[in-house]
Amino acid sequence: MNTSSSRAIIIGGGVAGLATACLLARNGHRVTVLEKNGELGGRAGTWESGGFTFDTGPSWYLMPEVFDHFYRMMGTTTADRLDLVPLQPGYRVYGEPSAVAAEGPIDVCSGADAVARMFEERENGAGGRSRSYLRSASKTYRAAVDSFLYNPLSSWRDFASRQVLASAPAVLPLLTRSLWSFVGRRFTDNRLRQILGYPAVFLGTSPFEAPALYHLMSHMDLVDGVKYPLGGFRAFVSSLVDLARENDVELLTDSSVTAVSSENGAVRTVRYEHAGRAIELDADIVVSAIDEHHAETELLAESDRSYRPGRWQQQVSGPSAVLVMLGVAGDLPELLHHTLFFSDDWHENFDAIFGSPTRVPGRPSLYVCKPSATDDGVAPAGHENLFVLVPLPADPGIGYGGTDGSGDEQVNAIADAAIAQIAAWAGVPDLGSRIVVRRTVGPADFAAEFNSFRGSALGPAHTLRQSAFLRGVTKSRRVSGLFYAGATSVPGVGLPMCLISAELVLKHIRGDHSPGPVEVT
Repeated sequence: MNTSSSRAIIIGGGVAGLATACLLARNGHRVTVLEKNGELGGRAGTWESGGFTFDTGPSWYLMPEVFDHFYRMMGTTTADRLDLVPLQPGYRVYGEPSAVAAEGPIDVCSGADAVARMFEERENGAGGRSRSYLRSASKTYRAAVDSFLYNPLSSWRDFASRQVLASAPAVLPLLTRSLWSFVGRRFTDNRLRQILGYPAVFLGTSPFEAPALYHLMSHMDLVDGVKYPLGGFRAFVSSLVDLARENDVELLTDSSVTAVSSENGAVRTVRYEHAGRAIELDADIVVSAIDEHHAETELLAESDRSYRPGRWQQQVSGPSAVLVMLGVAGDLPELLHHTLFFSDDWHENFDAIFGSPTRVPGRPSLYVCKPSATDDGVAPAGHENLFVLVPLPADPGIGYGGTDGSGDEQVNAIADAAIAQIAAWAGVPDLGSRIVVRRTVGPADFAAEFNSFRGSALGPAHTLRQSAFLRGVTKSRRVSGLFYAGATSVPGVGLPMCLISAELVLKHIRGDHSPGPVEVT
């Protein structure tokens, strides 16, 4: 393909769409991004009110080498684009208070020595076992990055490459058991098990269903450690927008794509609506960086779809959520930048979210981000900025959120219960009375704003049948020149995965079958 004259249309201006646009533009393509909403960034959004600035989506900066690699591919560095602050401790964990006394919080630091000390304090002999666990996590993580995550797996021959075969022994045995059973064989303390099992939530699944392969996630928070980009994740999105503009990408917002057409088996046009006008663009390459279900079922003709209709009935959706953004007067030393609230009965929690029928968990495990612990620019002086995530079933029927108590009744009830739970478990009895700004987001908002299948906050769950190459395709099976990127595609959920998915599209277009990251000279 003559890249100097080829026209690439990217559907969706979220992280995956912007990253794909950057890489293709740097590769010589003429690139246009079409974003249905008024702002770029997708789920990595921002909301401002009363002097507070909230990230409305991702809040964990993990897998730093993936960001470093992407910036190098764009001819720059992470240090030139972001101001990263290491978080130590990485996060705090509160357990469910007993009838007798509240359990003291656990501050989780990174590094094998710090982790070993923490584990040994909770369980005799667990310190030594934690070192072995983390060595295994790091080995598996490296095998995944070197041979699988960046691998386009364009044909069965790619599975037989020397590099993939060398990495297989570190990966394949871990597909036959669950993450929870893998952890449970090594540790008996429930809270330690939860610390090692919780990363499954980042993958949109349950530790009871996630393959043990995903114990590699512990390499990210317990070995590499957690960082935060000053200015919030909007600073990261802004860096992508800047890189796109520096490489002459055309960025069109309020532009909702309505159809992608093909001709003689190749992609032909993209139709979209802007300001009440219907517009059609010719394209040599189209990348869908939006929810895969919406793209397949709403934008493509039936004959152009890569999946049969039954796929969507069988798909296990990742959780949805109620998000609660709170501006709070006064200090909250009880909370760190990241704080997790773990209920005792995870079987009930995850059965409520993934079982049948689904329901709102009675006493959910919660996540709270307090970026004002690290960043003075996100809240007025003397105030704190809180982002609360309550995991829920993927069900738009739970409702919409709103500001200052508006929104659907069930969403507000879930938010009220979460605030009360944080207040009780962390020992902040007056938390509710100190709230000066409040906004909620419900599952119906995810469906409406992002065309998210079933209102999922993340995308398909990383179960065994929805992981790696089994998750889906990045290259259309039916239409030449049509590709997929983002959290609902391969390799999966999370900002680093979105950056990798953009690189997979580039590798497909280049005909690059290498299993690891593109070499940068």
